[in-house]
Amino acid sequence: MDKNTQKKQQELPEKGRFLSKPRVFFGLIFILFSIILTFSFVSYLMNWKADQSQAGTMLDKSITSSNLFGKLGDWLGNIFIFESIGVASFIIAFLFLVFGTIILKKKMFKPWKTIGHSLFFICWLPVFFGAITKGQGVLSGVYGYQIMDSLNTIIGSYGLWLVLISSIGLYFILEFNLRPSSIKSKLNDLNENTIGRVKAMMPSSDENFEADDELIEEAENAEINPSRITVTETVKPGKDDREPLAIKVETIVTPNKTSFEEDKNNFSQPLHVDLNPKPFVPMPSPEQAFDIKPSTTTTATAEDDIKFKVEVAPVVDILDDSDRKSQELVEKHGLYDHKLDLANFQMPTVDLLKDYGNEEISINKEELEENKNKIVGLLKNFNVGIAEIKATIGPTVTLYEIVPEAGIRVAAIKKLQDDIALNLSALGIRIIAPMPGKGTIGIEVPRKNPTMVSMRSVIASHKFQNTDMDLPVVFGKTISNEIFMADLSKMPHLLMAGATGQGKSVGINAILTSLLYKKHPSELKFVMVDPKKVELSLYSKIERHYLAKLPDAEEAIITDTNKVINTLNSLCIEMDTRYDLLKNAFCKNLKEYNKKFSERKLNPENGHRYLPYIVLVVDEFADLIMTAGKEVELPIARLAQLARAVGIHLIVATQRPSVNVITGMIKANFPARAAFRVISSVDSRTILDSPGADQLIGKGDMLYFNGNEILRLQCAFVDTPEVERLAEYIGEQKGYASAFILPEYVSEDSASTVGAFDPNEKDALFEEAARIIVSTQQGSTSMLQRQLKLGYNRAGRIMDQLEASGIVGGFNGAKAREVLISDLHSLEQFLEDLKG
Repeated sequence: MDKNTQKKQQELPEKGRFLSKPRVFFGLIFILFSIILTFSFVSYLMNWKADQSQAGTMLDKSITSSNLFGKLGDWLGNIFIFESIGVASFIIAFLFLVFGTIILKKKMFKPWKTIGHSLFFICWLPVFFGAITKGQGVLSGVYGYQIMDSLNTIIGSYGLWLVLISSIGLYFILEFNLRPSSIKSKLNDLNENTIGRVKAMMPSSDENFEADDELIEEAENAEINPSRITVTETVKPGKDDREPLAIKVETIVTPNKTSFEEDKNNFSQPLHVDLNPKPFVPMPSPEQAFDIKPSTTTTATAEDDIKFKVEVAPVVDILDDSDRKSQELVEKHGLYDHKLDLANFQMPTVDLLKDYGNEEISINKEELEENKNKIVGLLKNFNVGIAEIKATIGPTVTLYEIVPEAGIRVAAIKKLQDDIALNLSALGIRIIAPMPGKGTIGIEVPRKNPTMVSMRSVIASHKFQNTDMDLPVVFGKTISNEIFMADLSKMPHLLMAGATGQGKSVGINAILTSLLYKKHPSELKFVMVDPKKVELSLYSKIERHYLAKLPDAEEAIITDTNKVINTLNSLCIEMDTRYDLLKNAFCKNLKEYNKKFSERKLNPENGHRYLPYIVLVVDEFADLIMTAGKEVELPIARLAQLARAVGIHLIVATQRPSVNVITGMIKANFPARAAFRVISSVDSRTILDSPGADQLIGKGDMLYFNGNEILRLQCAFVDTPEVERLAEYIGEQKGYASAFILPEYVSEDSASTVGAFDPNEKDALFEEAARIIVSTQQGSTSMLQRQLKLGYNRAGRIMDQLEASGIVGGFNGAKAREVLISDLHSLEQFLEDLKG
C-alpha cells in the first residue's frame, strides 16, 4: 500500500472506515437473521396450529398470517420447528448470532466450544422433548419424534430414558470435570480454606477478654435488672467488613447498698470496650455474662399450642390442549366406534362352509414300512449308510427324516432324487438337504390316500378363532398336521404362482375367506382385478360391504385393462394421501393412526378419518403385463415398496412366473411367495429362488416361502358353492350406500379429451370457482378445496370444466395452472357469452 492510499484512509472518518469493511456487512446480516429467526420461532410457537396450515401459502394474498414476520415467519417456523428439530431451533438462531460476532471480531463467545455445545443440544433436546411429549405438539419436531420412536422400538422406554440421562450426565461430567478425584480435591481445598478463615478470625491472646472478666467480677455482687440491659453495636466502614472497628457495650446496673460508695466510681459511667483492630469475636449474651438461665416454660407451651398439619399434594397429570380436549371427548362420547355405521352386521358363521366329515389322518403301517425299506435299500446300493430314520405323516405327504452315517456327503444324497422317485413309484419326490434347524435330511414322499383339509376345519380351529393378528390368513396344514397361519400385514405382500388347475384360484379364495371371517366391513376393503372375468365374480354381492372402486366405475370387480391402470394409479394417490395423514398425526403405521383416531386425538375437520385396510387382489398378473406392460408394473412396484405402512397390501397371482412377468423389481418387494405346482424347475426358481415347486403333486399341494425357509403345506379346500353362500350371507345384510370410493384419477389420454365442454353439465359452483380463480390469478385445485370447502374429486372436476371452457390453462405439473382471463369484468362478459 503506497503512502497516498494510507493518507486517504487516515483522512476518512472512523465511522466510514468501519462501514467500508465487507465483514461488518456480513456480520450484521448474520445478527439480523438471528433476530428474525428468534422472533419468528417465538411467534410460531404461540400460534403454531393456525400457522402450520399457512406455511405453503406464501403467495396467497387472501390468507393472512398471525406471525410477527408474516408468512416468512410461518415458513421458517414450519421448516425449523415442526419439520425439523422443534424448540432446539432456537440454538440455530443463537449460532447465527455467534457467527455474526465472530465476523465482527467481537470475542463474546469461544467459537469452537460454543459450536460443540450447540451441536450436542441440537441432537439431544429434540429426542428429550419427544420422549416427554410422546410426539404431541411441536416441541420435538419430526426429527425428535422419529429418533425417539425408533429408539423406543429398539430398546424400549426404559432404555430410551437410560440413553438420555446417560448422555446428559456424560456431557456435564466432561464439561465441568466432575470426576471423583477432582471432586475430592475440590472438597479438600474448600475445607482447608474454611479452617484457615476460622483460625484467622480467632484472637491471638486473651487481651480482648480482660475488660469482660472485670465486668463479670464487678457484676457478681450487683442487683441486675435484665430489662435495663442494652447492647449497642456500631460498625465503622473499613476495608474489611468482617472485622468491625469498634464495639460499644453499655451496661446499666443497680448496685447493692453496702457497696455503692465503694463502687461508685466504677459504675457511674458507661463501660467502653474497644476491640479494634482485633478480629471480631461474638460477645456473650447478657444471660450468659451474668449467669442468668432463661425459663423454658413459656417456649414449650407455645410449641405445644401450634397446630401442625401435614398434607400430601395430589399427583397432577399435566395435559396439553389437544390431549385435554380428546380426554373430554372420550369421557363424554366414549371411544370412536368405526363399526357404528353397520352396528348390526353379523360376522359369517362356520355353518356356511361344508363339512367333509372326519379329517383325521389314517396311518397305513404297511405303506410306511414298505417306503422305509425301499429308501434304506436304495441308499445302501449307492453306498450311503443311514444311522437313523423317522417318518412324519401329513395330510398329503409323509416326511422321512434320515441321519446319514459319518463321512457321507449331503450332495451324494441330493443326486439320488430321481432314483428314489423311480424306486418308490411316487408322483414327485422332494429332498431337503439339510433340513433347517435340524441335523437331518428330509425326503418328502406323497401318500397313496391323501386326507382332505377343508376350509371349515381350519376356520373353526381354536388357533384361528383366538388369533390377535391384524390380517390373519389361514392357508391350511403343514406336514406335521399343524394349522398354518400368517399375518398379511406382516408379509406385507404375497406373490402366488401355479399352473392351471393346480389350486391357485382355490388358494386365493382361501385367503379371501379367512379375511372375511375375521374383519368387519369398516376395517377391510378389497380391490379385485380379474382379467378372466369369472374367478372373482362371486364376490360382486359384497360390493357395498367390502369392495372398493373408482368414482365413475359401474362394477367394483375390474376386468378392463384401462380401468386397471386407473385403479392402480388411484391407489397410489390414496397411499400418498394416507402418508400425509400419518405425517400430520405423528404416526408411523396405520394401526397407531387408527388408535389415535379412536381415542379422538385427531380432528376430522383437518381431514382425518378412520382408515380401513385395503387389499389389492390380482388374479392373473401375466395378462396385465402382456397388455399394459410398464403402465401396470410401475404402480404395482410403487405400491409394493411404500404401501405397507399405510395398510395397503397386495396379493398378485400368475400362472407362469417367467422373468418378463415377475421382474426383479416385483420380486424384491414381495418377500412372501406361495407356489403351487409349476411345469419346470426354471419356473420354481423364478418364484422361490430354489427348485421344488415342479415336484409338487397338485390339488392344493403348495410351498410357502417367507424369506427364511420353505414350508410345504396342504392348502385348505373351499368350493365355489361355499364361497357363494358366504357372499350371499354378507350381501343380504345392510351395507353402506355404495362401495368404498377411491380417489379420482384422470389419465393423460382422458385429460387430452377435456375440450368438449357442455354448459348444461357444469357444476353448481362453476361460476363462483371461476370468480375465485380470476380474482386471485391462481389456478390451483387445492385453493378451490379451501375456499369452497370441497373434496378433492369435486374440486378436480370443476378445474377440468374451467380448463375446457377456456378460463384456465392445462395441467402444469406441480405449478398452478395459468389463468387466461385477466379481470372480473372480462370474466362476467365471458360467462354471459357462455350462457348464450
